[in-house]
Amino acid sequence: MIKIENLKKQFGETCACDIPSFTINDGDILGLVGNNGAGKTTLFRLLLDLLKADEGTVSYLFPSPNGEGLGNEAINPAESEAWKQYIGAYIDQGFLIDFLTPEEYFAFLGKISGMTQAEVDERLGQFERFANGEIFGQKKLIRNLSAGNTMKVGIISALLRQPKTVILDEPFNFLDPTSQLVLKHLLRDYAANTGATIIISSHNLQHTIDISTRIALLEHGQIIRDLPNQEGSANAELQEYFGAE
Repeated sequence: MIKIENLKKQFGETCACDIPSFTINDGDILGLVGNNGAGKTTLFRLLLDLLKADEGTVSYLFPSPNGEGLGNEAINPAESEAWKQYIGAYIDQGFLIDFLTPEEYFAFLGKISGMTQAEVDERLGQFERFANGEIFGQKKLIRNLSAGNTMKVGIISALLRQPKTVILDEPFNFLDPTSQLVLKHLLRDYAANTGATIIISSHNLQHTIDISTRIALLEHGQIIRDLPNQEGSANAELQEYFGAE
């Protein structure tokens, strides 16, 4: 669970985030939608402690059925790094080490996470269809990959450690139509198999509706609507808001 309380961030005269109270529940697939400048990426950066909030707090509360991990303790990412092992995120290329090959980068992530190379290889096998023969075994540095394949590396890296919460900013960008469809299945299956919380933003409204169980509509840094989305139930309201009808 993620709890947001009185979270504010201002850039000059621009309000990038103003959220009095918002809770993201365990197991939510939350889609963030809004026009350019709505505050989606700013919110992600605040959740990941990449930006310092002007006011307010973010707290992570992770379930621990075996009495291990964070249990019922609320962790503020600005005050502790204990939450990092439970989060997988990809916001932009700055998250990657681009002078490595994808295999070298994934091995590095596995090593710092306490995984053996055999465990890393086994988990990478789950992404073969998504990689589509364009990531593994190509002997290319990440910096020399196409934008779409770089995005794939970032998404795989976010999921590799099987985190309890996954945060992805515009994950459908640069992907071809087949890869977009595979990604939707990949994320839905990951949530179903692990019970993880997934938070995505996307300018592609249909992809967001297809994958999300809940949708937050942002405008000028504020969440103006919090919509349940069982079987695409948010579609009509979102289409009306964005002027598609």
